[in-house]
Amino acid sequence: MKRVSFVILMFTFQILLGQVTRKYSNEFLNIGVDAAALGMSKSVTASSNDVNSIYWNPAGLTNVTVNQGALMHTSHFAGIANYDYAAVAIAPKEQDGLVLGFSFIRFGVDDILNTTKLIDNQGNIDYNRVSLFSAADYALSFAIGKKINSVKGLSVGANAKVIRRTIGEFASSWGFGIDAGVQYSLQKWQFGLMVRDVTTTVNSWTIDPDGYEDIKNAIPGENDELPETTELTIPKVHLGIARTFDFKNKDFQLLSELNFHTRFAQTNDLISTESISVDPSIGFQLDYKKIVFLRAGAGNFQKVDEFDGSDSLSLQPNIGLGFSYHGIQIDYALSNIASTGNALYSNTFSLKVDFDFMKPRK
Repeated sequence: MKRVSFVILMFTFQILLGQVTRKYSNEFLNIGVDAAALGMSKSVTASSNDVNSIYWNPAGLTNVTVNQGALMHTSHFAGIANYDYAAVAIAPKEQDGLVLGFSFIRFGVDDILNTTKLIDNQGNIDYNRVSLFSAADYALSFAIGKKINSVKGLSVGANAKVIRRTIGEFASSWGFGIDAGVQYSLQKWQFGLMVRDVTTTVNSWTIDPDGYEDIKNAIPGENDELPETTELTIPKVHLGIARTFDFKNKDFQLLSELNFHTRFAQTNDLISTESISVDPSIGFQLDYKKIVFLRAGAGNFQKVDEFDGSDSLSLQPNIGLGFSYHGIQIDYALSNIASTGNALYSNTFSLKVDFDFMKPRK
């Protein structure tokens, strides 16, 4: 009852503050982590089973049996934006104990020209008045995963995230949210459900008054009103169904997964109504003795309105490779947003390490 009262109080508090619900908010947290998962077009809600489950589905942390660490770096939009990620999972000391995880994400655009003071009070252009600033988003997450002993194959998990967003010295915000997930395994089938921002995520912005005046005065007649300083990120639901296929040659194994990513708003997703939108994705992973991995997938199916009034469908194809040896795994993914233009290709590299391999052998 205390938990229910807290949730009710939280929603009431948000309504009283008159917060604004955004269709797209904290979108940097929807980009994704781990080149292995990105190579499968983010279709890993049911099959995620390592340190990166902190992000994809914390219930998957229950498959971590040794301490693990992960790193990732990728550049988007021809190197304009950089995305960095680090995570650690701590395996339980006892069987079926709690698995803990911590992760950190930074998505930023650096060295942006600030030209709000380019022209002085006399109307003269002074390039010495141009400065640089960064727009960066940060997320720190703490996650737990636990097996439900009373139901074989069932695991649950959750993570709490603290969000920090900055736009130079113009504005900054703090946010807090919770994600929750569940996974269930039945022979070669795996099922997963992940709810992001399950309680809605709140971001509270602080706007620098001097910086706002610079922006306001830069374009006469524009930016006359301050934007809303508090915003809500509505929940998103991810449903996954995966199956593992064995070959006659037991050295090979195929993992396939179908995901449905749902927003409670109207978007350009493949399936869209006034109140709900669904974007399906599918991914495949072929491995050889769990050493070499080949991945492919497709997702981000979007309806596009063309200039001639016609409609078309765009998608994001992904491919990836991986290599694992003695507890060290290196993965690579190549993706192309909407499959339009070479400048939009993103190269993603990630590293995963089982710290157990560094223990001395007896």
